[in-house]
Amino acid sequence: MDDDLLWSALALVLVIEGLLPAINPAGWRQMFTRLLAMDDQQLRTAGLVSMVLGLLLLWLCRSA
Repeated sequence: MDDDLLWSALALVLVIEGLLPAINPAGWRQMFTRLLAMDDQQLRTAGLVSMVLGLLLLWLCRSA
């Protein structure tokens, strides 16, 4: 894998992560309040689903 591609992907993650707090700080804060109320199993499941969807999207983009 090309180093530039890896750094570009990480930079894009930071941009996307920063969108919600920049656009809607109150909604971002409310989302984190809900996350704090979840138990460990719910957080693990949400993380796993997020990773699988990300991998699926990456696979679809790379195969096109």
